[in-house]
Amino acid sequence: MVGRVEAKLANMGIALPSPTAPIANYVPFVRAGDLVVVSGQVPVVDGRIAFTGKLGADVTVERGQAAARQCLVNVLVHLRAACGGDLDRVSQVVRLGGFIACTPDFADHAVVMNGASDLAVEVFGDAGRHARSTIGVPSLPRDAAVEVEGMFLIAAS
Repeated sequence: MVGRVEAKLANMGIALPSPTAPIANYVPFVRAGDLVVVSGQVPVVDGRIAFTGKLGADVTVERGQAAARQCLVNVLVHLRAACGGDLDRVSQVVRLGGFIACTPDFADHAVVMNGASDLAVEVFGDAGRHARSTIGVPSLPRDAAVEVEGMFLIAAS
């Protein structure tokens, strides 16, 4: 049976893919009691990074927002695994962190990260409102334009 959150995602045209393996020595998520921390996810689609480059150079703000949105989709993939396959167990998006690959003069980091934040609120409603940090960095793994990590509170199963 498909839960409320997955039905909402489907209505938005978002199908969560299978989890991908980490590209280095870390785990995709850690669960500590009712808290789940999901490692940073880049905008992978069909096994490849769909948004590469730097904001302020060869990536527009709109493409950066789309990249951040895709990063959050990939965060949700691992969150679903942490929740035993049931995203309805998410009771609060506690925090999102965003890393924006950009030129030194780029200043719209927050606008780019809204791609992920807006999706969190759209999917989880008030429980999707979260604390957030967004920083600009000179580069990200595999030339990804954006990376997003998250912290979530989940209800007991």
